[in-house]
Amino acid sequence: MLSIIVAFPKIEDAEKIKRLLIQEEFEVNAVCTTGAQVVWIANELDGGIVICGYRLLDMLYRQLNSYLPKGFELLLIASPTKLSQNIDGNLVSLTLPVKRKDLIDTLRLMTYNYNRKKKKEADRPRKRSEKEKEIIIKAKLVLMERNNMSEEEAYRYIQKTSMDSGINMVEMAKMILNLI
Repeated sequence: MLSIIVAFPKIEDAEKIKRLLIQEEFEVNAVCTTGAQVVWIANELDGGIVICGYRLLDMLYRQLNSYLPKGFELLLIASPTKLSQNIDGNLVSLTLPVKRKDLIDTLRLMTYNYNRKKKKEADRPRKRSEKEKEIIIKAKLVLMERNNMSEEEAYRYIQKTSMDSGINMVEMAKMILNLI
């Protein structure tokens, strides 16, 4: 689930943004005034978005961004002058004074992209274990020997029959070994 941390040097500013986000049905996990607090909380969470100002009580946004664990993105809110001088190319930012609609729209877009990235990671096939690789190799060798196939042809055969039958390659390789 997406976590949101709001961090500004003045707690009142952070609380104001938190209330606005809650009104828009976002869940805010924490409100902080220092980068150290943000990093500590972020390390306890799975991933999400940190909304922060240019400078916190103990560090600049750039330092905070470098300390954030994998899976977190930063939404920087700062004056146009600060943004034009110091913006990183891969950072999402909004200029002060920030409009409610702009903040909400930007956060929704970031949330959509975060969820899309998480889904893409979850859909990636897992790596095969050494034992599973061994089973596929044995099945390839059997096909190569019995059917005079090249290694590539044997692999493609296992792959294609696996896809056609809706069975994963390791199971198909096991079936080939059991039939012979």
